[in-house]
Amino acid sequence: MKRLVVILVVVVPLFSNCMVGPEYSKPSAPMTPAYKESVPDTDPAVDSWKVAQPGDQMHRGNWWEIFGDPQLNALEEQVTVDNQDLKAAEAHFREARAIVSFNRSFQFPTISTAPSIASIRDSLHKPYAVSTMTTGDFILPFDLSYELDLWGRVRRTVAAARKEAQATDADLEGVSLSLHSELALDYFELRSADAQKKLLDDTVKADTESLELTTNRFQGGVAPKSDVAQAQTQLNTVSVQATDILVQRAQFEHAIAVLVGKPPAAFSLPPAPLDLTPPTVPAGLPSELLERRPDIAAAERRVAEANEQIGIARAAFFPTVTLNASAGFEGTSITNWLTWPSRFWSVGPSVLQTLFDAGRRRATSDAALANYDTAVAQYRQTTLTAFQQVEDNLVALHILAQEGEQQQQAVASAQESLQLFTNRYKGGVDNYLQVVTAQTIALTNDRNNVDILRRRLEASLLLIKALGGGWNVSNLPQF
Repeated sequence: MKRLVVILVVVVPLFSNCMVGPEYSKPSAPMTPAYKESVPDTDPAVDSWKVAQPGDQMHRGNWWEIFGDPQLNALEEQVTVDNQDLKAAEAHFREARAIVSFNRSFQFPTISTAPSIASIRDSLHKPYAVSTMTTGDFILPFDLSYELDLWGRVRRTVAAARKEAQATDADLEGVSLSLHSELALDYFELRSADAQKKLLDDTVKADTESLELTTNRFQGGVAPKSDVAQAQTQLNTVSVQATDILVQRAQFEHAIAVLVGKPPAAFSLPPAPLDLTPPTVPAGLPSELLERRPDIAAAERRVAEANEQIGIARAAFFPTVTLNASAGFEGTSITNWLTWPSRFWSVGPSVLQTLFDAGRRRATSDAALANYDTAVAQYRQTTLTAFQQVEDNLVALHILAQEGEQQQQAVASAQESLQLFTNRYKGGVDNYLQVVTAQTIALTNDRNNVDILRRRLEASLLLIKALGGGWNVSNLPQF
């Protein structure tokens, strides 16, 4: 056994740095110095976008707190704890981490034992049999097997598993970001439905008063019955809209329930109209996006993993050298089993070299190279998609901010118009059709105003998601 120790100490370090296969170099990605849809800070219409300044940081971890809604914050925390898709992604990461430990075990010798006790009587018909005596065979063996990682196959296998585990962790962060974003989107939709419902309920109340006005005027002989019919139609139309909005609200409430890990029947949110201000979101530089998106990080880690697979495939062209050793005790009875004369041992290397495999190793190597090219293309495509998502939401924020200002003016004008036509109708100057038209225009503009606010909040949220939600590659685990 002393010789075995000497061999391990002397031989293994000689080959510890020998590895076949290419060294990894992070592939290039399409890049621009700035975002196309960047807008100057002097633009008065833009209040929810700014260039990142030194020291600026996205809300790390609980990025949804930037919206300042306690109810949203509470729901997001429930997603973190109870969402089943997130639990599945976390379990998948733990599996990948365990595979790293499994592959790392091959860097060390495997030692096994298989003690046995047997009573043996040889057959008289056995060739060269000399006795019919029954004898005992007591064996306590210890076997050692250790692959000398001369070409780096084992080390690259461990490295590949480690990079896959890092990619899986980035996948977990991506799932978390998507689920929390989905909840916020559903929450904004639900609160928008609440705002629309309140607006429609207020309109129903106003239209009820208008119906009463036209009825009184008709009964007083100063207005035709057609005015009553028009007022009744307007009231019925808005009532239908107020009822219909409940379908949307209920469906978004159900979606939120599932995201927080509850059955819809056990979950409810009291109505609360949307009343939030789109937050300021620092966009940063395009080059920073490569470090802030978990999906980009996952794609890059899988490129690195594919590079390790090339080295593993090339190592198959070289012989596999295994150091085998066996030692233990063997006796004929329990009295002489564990004595010094009963010891035995053997040690020596074995070499396995494939001489012919009909191109199997070459095909495996070619497949590894093709897989690497695939991973690089997917990494670059993921990067391009990320840039598109940032640009889409930057331009959405910019234009929606302008649209919001214009819509506010349209709301004010529509309300003024409605008041003027109502007064003129009461004064007998205009017919009721003018009032109905003004009511319809005012309601449409009010609803558009609520919808634009929702879209601005969602664009802010999607920009945060497109920027990675405050995540950074420095958060990747090291194994």
